[in-house]
Amino acid sequence: MKKILLSLFAILLVGSVLSCSAIPEKNPNLQRQWMLVSFDGFSKDQLINHRAEVNLTANIVQGKIQGSAYMGCNQMSFTSEFKKDGRVKISNIVGTMKACQDMALETSFQKKFDHMTKYSVEGHFLTLSDDQGNSMKFVAADWD
Repeated sequence: MKKILLSLFAILLVGSVLSCSAIPEKNPNLQRQWMLVSFDGFSKDQLINHRAEVNLTANIVQGKIQGSAYMGCNQMSFTSEFKKDGRVKISNIVGTMKACQDMALETSFQKKFDHMTKYSVEGHFLTLSDDQGNSMKFVAADWD
């Protein structure tokens, strides 16, 4: 009886590990600092001047990356879950509340960031997109 129960437990454990759909604990292709290079009609120079970035190098808690973002004024943090099938869920966005002179980029980013539902990593580029055709394109900060 013990052998049967042990075998059944082992099968269930292996099955649950294999069916896990979240990105593995460490994924160096995804868990990087990403510089925003294309978004919502803002020029590349505007994005560079604002030092617009998303940082996915923080801790992973229960398969979710605790990330941060900066769009030139306030620091933001969020939770993201990247699935193997190319879906992403971004939630729990919070940030500091400084008032800055030029907040157009930050305001637009905050309105659209948590609506991103898909992602792709191609070489040194990360693209996030939603179901309405909006997208954000990033380049890895460590790419020369």
